[in-house]
Amino acid sequence: MARTLRLLTTLAVTGGVLGCAGDPAPLPIPPECNGDVALCDRRYDEVAYPTTHNAMSNGEDGWIYPNQNRDLAHQLEDGVRGLMLDTHAWDGGIYLCHAFCEAGNLPLADGLAIIRAFLDDHRGEVVTIIFESYVTADDTAAAFEASGAARYVHAQTPGTPWPTLRELIDADERLIVFTDDDGGGAYPWYMDVWAHAWETPFAARTTDDFTCDPGRGTAGNPLFIFNHFLTRTFGVPDEAATTNADPFLLDRARACMAASGALPNFVTVDYYDVGDLFEAVAALNQAP
Repeated sequence: MARTLRLLTTLAVTGGVLGCAGDPAPLPIPPECNGDVALCDRRYDEVAYPTTHNAMSNGEDGWIYPNQNRDLAHQLEDGVRGLMLDTHAWDGGIYLCHAFCEAGNLPLADGLAIIRAFLDDHRGEVVTIIFESYVTADDTAAAFEASGAARYVHAQTPGTPWPTLRELIDADERLIVFTDDDGGGAYPWYMDVWAHAWETPFAARTTDDFTCDPGRGTAGNPLFIFNHFLTRTFGVPDEAATTNADPFLLDRARACMAASGALPNFVTVDYYDVGDLFEAVAALNQAP
């Protein structure tokens, strides 16, 4: 009898183990944070992030007059860690698009699912979204839930010290979400960007128009949005090789850092894959 019970117990345990064999094991957390172990012990606001302006607007997906060449998935795989995204109500749904959704669009939930999938597969990465929002917080939150991206969000009280990248990674709160409208209310993770950040002006038509003067937000807020792109109604791809080039991009970032006393956290460009964005951000992160 005892032998029979032992056999049944063994079969039950073995069957349970075999039954779970197909479940994917959690990916290990790598020693690097956003690709660099030296960043792990720095607070979120002490790190510079390659950032794309109108990140959803891209040539790969066939958008008209795109601001980027590659799609969201490629941007993240290439090393972009800040995404500026515009949201609009259109055609009965909530979409990522820029002013005229007929020129290009992506359902917000689908865009967030791309970001969620990246975070699923890269456990040592922290990603930031900065929304220019023309929809309600409720609609945005619903898309986060539908996409599964809500599992990764982080809520930060204005005026409190930011966690380090390692702390965000260990807590699995690796998606930081800001909005310029309707933030800081019912959804603590959907944060008012101007309670946390300030920016340089964003309407430069030529490189001579670039300035380090404060634009929106209060200079002295912990996060600095460094706008470095040209707009003449649309983006200016023919000048990206100059605008995004070393040393022009890095020299301007360092000049604004010296003028403000603040690290440019979100180094924001059009056509990120043209020029030297990643090298410039790496240099800023190496600065003492």
